[in-house]
Amino acid sequence: MVDDADRTPGDERVRMLEEHLSALRGYVRARLGEKLRSKETSQDLVQSICREVLGDLDGFEDRGGTSFRDWLMRTAENKIVDKVRFWARERRTSDREVPLDAAESDSTADARLLAQVYSLASPSQAAVAREELARLERAFRELPDDYRAAIVLSRVHGLSGAEIAAKLGRTEGATRTLLSRALARLAMVMEGD
Repeated sequence: MVDDADRTPGDERVRMLEEHLSALRGYVRARLGEKLRSKETSQDLVQSICREVLGDLDGFEDRGGTSFRDWLMRTAENKIVDKVRFWARERRTSDREVPLDAAESDSTADARLLAQVYSLASPSQAAVAREELARLERAFRELPDDYRAAIVLSRVHGLSGAEIAAKLGRTEGATRTLLSRALARLAMVMEGD
């Protein structure tokens, strides 16, 4: 057992990264657009973000609260924007591209994402969980941008209504209404799937 006195700030930050890893995975999967999804897997992006975060732990200043989670999600957003820009450059021509095997990349990512479910579930239950995740992602992509933003800020970032309102430039009441409508629409799209 490691004595708390023997722990370094880096150890604590690695623990915090592990604690927020599934939120990071969810955030990246939610933020990938169709174009980027055809060129990058969410698992590769998560791995790249983790490598970047672990390499820059000294650059993080812990201010308590959700500062680590905010820093992690900001790093993820910046990585996604960088990848979008990278693939949008003119020198990238589609005739030289080799498309990713979407089924293979999704099954690899799902296997890691649902590792806990697999340990508790039968193979058929795991398959159902993968199908549900795919349905949820499809339904999420059909939502308007402001609905997706509200859901991500609330459910992935774990922000309060006031924090979401500040980020979206809305009142708290309007933000509650937006989130409620977004979740209702997501449920409706899922039912129609």
